[in-house]
Amino acid sequence: SFIRVMAGRLGGLTEARVPTPEVHTLGQEVKEQIEGKAGRPFEVFEVTHFATQVVAGVNYFLKIHVGRDEYVHARVYQDIKQSKSVHSVQTGKTRDDVLAYF
Repeated sequence: SFIRVMAGRLGGLTEARVPTPEVHTLGQEVKEQIEGKAGRPFEVFEVTHFATQVVAGVNYFLKIHVGRDEYVHARVYQDIKQSKSVHSVQTGKTRDDVLAYF
């Protein structure tokens, strides 16, 4: 939850970890925005890992399996009022690509 995340280090990116149910929900809520930034729809869309960065809100860095051997990384900002927006998307990623700040 947001309160748990706020207890983390301010500004530092956490280690990538397996998504919680809340992160799966977040991914589904912003799926269309991610598809728009990637320039195409995805039949498969499964968040496999995530990391967070506490700022004036929270940046979520998502690793998303989008079919076959393809992944995308998405940076999603959630403000303190729980409003969500996709900041950027990196396409052409693989399962082994490290989820890092971008």
